[in-house]
Amino acid sequence: MVHYQDQGEGYVAADKSDLAPYSWTEVILKLVVQITLSIPYHVLDFIRAYIWCPKKSIKSRVVLVTGGGNGLGRALCIRFAQEGCAVAVVDVDLEGAARTVDEVRKMGMRAEAFQTDVSDVRAVQKLRENIETTLGPVQILVNNAGLLSFTYMNEGTDEQIQRIINVNLASHFWMIRQFLPGMQQRNEGHIVGISSVLGMIPNFRTIAYSATKYGIRGMMGSLSDELFFNGFGDTIFTTCVYPDLVATRKELFDSLNDLGVSAQALSPKQAANFVVDGVLRNKTDIIVANFPVPLGLKLSALVSTRIRRIFTMCIVKNTRKKSGN
Repeated sequence: MVHYQDQGEGYVAADKSDLAPYSWTEVILKLVVQITLSIPYHVLDFIRAYIWCPKKSIKSRVVLVTGGGNGLGRALCIRFAQEGCAVAVVDVDLEGAARTVDEVRKMGMRAEAFQTDVSDVRAVQKLRENIETTLGPVQILVNNAGLLSFTYMNEGTDEQIQRIINVNLASHFWMIRQFLPGMQQRNEGHIVGISSVLGMIPNFRTIAYSATKYGIRGMMGSLSDELFFNGFGDTIFTTCVYPDLVATRKELFDSLNDLGVSAQALSPKQAANFVVDGVLRNKTDIIVANFPVPLGLKLSALVSTRIRRIFTMCIVKNTRKKSGN
């Protein structure tokens, strides 16, 4: 591990001469060779992406879903149980988690509820020990827990902003750091990170929330590469999920109505079907939305900021902050 930290004592300035010799000719030659050798894999990737992709079996696997007591998390627990998985339902809402467990058990599958604050490192360590004791090692980790916040930059207390960051982003680190080593030892696993469409396009009214969802996107992409280059590319998979609007809490729709948002919503069950189908096909990224939203999101990277803002004004009527807020 290399960790750079300024302890107030300054540092030795680097110079260009400190870098190792670099040859663009050598880089280009290696690139041409590697691309040529990987053509069969590109063809296979194209077939899997656009023509046909077989589904893997996850029967008898142990899946952990954070935020599993309600909404999308609850729907994911039920959907994974339908695939034959034992389910660890993790939530700060123990009653909600218990209700989810009851539904899973009615399907004839094993399930346990665990009341845990996933933003607490020590609580997550204890959680791993409890799950492994009751259900066994976790093969599929779904980091779904999150706090939604419609706030401008200067709204909310410092503590509230920190809480959003801790639950929405830091918890992913604590969970993965606890459960990934076991997956590497067993040479098998799948990690799912629930981001958001707001982790692909910026939004003027959800700065703290969008920042954490962009963070998940970067973390999952980096984790996928880390696993590949460390030799786990074919055994431990990652999936980053970008859900559009999902019909969960009534407060969410009240806030959207205040903004005058024109949008369609998926039910939690529909969204869960998108996610689990992507996991079964080992998809690295999933946009959970009906057409043409996925196409629009991909095209958004190609358009100017002005065009993107015009599009925002077309779907959000109340774009200005109300006086007094």
